[in-house]
Amino acid sequence: MSIASEYAALLRMNLAGIPQRLGLVCTIVVGVTSAVGVLVSMLAMGAGARQEALGNVRPDHVILMSVDAQVPIQSSIPKNQIELIRTLPGIRRDAEGEPIAVAEALENFSAYTKSDRKQLAVPIYGVTSGLTDYSPELHLTSGRMFRPGLRELIASNTCVRQFPDFAVGDKRRMRGAQWLVVGNFDLGRIEGVCTVFADGDTILSSFDRTNYNEVNVMLQSPASFGDLTAALNANPSLRIGASYEAQVVAEQTRQVNGILNFVSYFLGGIMALAATIAAANSLYAIIDGRRRELATLRAIGFGGAPIVASILSESIVLAVPSALIGAFLAWLFFNGMQASPLGTTIHLAVTTSVAWLGVAWALSIGVLSGFLPALRAARVPVTVALRAT
Repeated sequence: MSIASEYAALLRMNLAGIPQRLGLVCTIVVGVTSAVGVLVSMLAMGAGARQEALGNVRPDHVILMSVDAQVPIQSSIPKNQIELIRTLPGIRRDAEGEPIAVAEALENFSAYTKSDRKQLAVPIYGVTSGLTDYSPELHLTSGRMFRPGLRELIASNTCVRQFPDFAVGDKRRMRGAQWLVVGNFDLGRIEGVCTVFADGDTILSSFDRTNYNEVNVMLQSPASFGDLTAALNANPSLRIGASYEAQVVAEQTRQVNGILNFVSYFLGGIMALAATIAAANSLYAIIDGRRRELATLRAIGFGGAPIVASILSESIVLAVPSALIGAFLAWLFFNGMQASPLGTTIHLAVTTSVAWLGVAWALSIGVLSGFLPALRAARVPVTVALRAT
């Protein structure tokens, strides 16, 4: 009999015997299901954070920052260069012929949460004209837009839910002055972050600044990126680089996603280790209960390699449905659920890629837990069968 035939016969025998050792099999299935469910539900936080951050990203959006800046907070663009930037080629124009290029200055102020009075930093973006053209997903749900030159601001509805004094008509003290909330808005698919906008020049004046952090540009088409970058490179007075919005957002969220992924894999690794040990112990118990059967198989000519392969395959076969069950339960109970890690509200997203990671995790558990028991099965001495006879 060939090695492949021996392997197939042994695998059929192993799977046919599952009902006789159902208790030990259930231990394996429950352990792997729990490990996969924990990992997938934790990774869903990172997936949700990425979806949240990239929710409004468009291929025709480009962010201009000073040379060598990785993220906007590191960038500095002088105010007197904004008009020159607006004349660059490749920039789309609005219905009135004005270029859609919005300069943005980022500052932070402190606010206390409604739920537990925790102090958090709230970002406020000072922007020039054209905000609603650049971000058409911005939808005012109450009030109006802020007016240039005045200490007025608009706040997202997330701010209203999370902090006091962000509803229309409320006043907030900032930099020694009262700022009036004149509007509330939703910002498309970006729901979890409190966002505040105000007039850019007023923000620069209030915070004693002369520079913006970035200029957000809408291109005539994604193909216009080359025209824009060529014009920037041709003008030595503009030490400014251009990046697609998706690249900048990915860099901004890299650290947060790194933290979430570390926590996910750390907790998932602990669960996987426990599941591996439990599965290995169950497989050892199964092997010990089949010692005479295995010895008999060796005595009639079955080789060690097919036995090892069949035990490993049995372990993997048990891991696959466990992974699917774990991923399904994570999707059923956690997909779309709100979580607030690091002070940011996100919606968990059990995506296909996260589910496949759970399956790969389960396969790893199956291989690791089955390897040593499979070696023991292959080393059962033939004398065991002879003594039994």
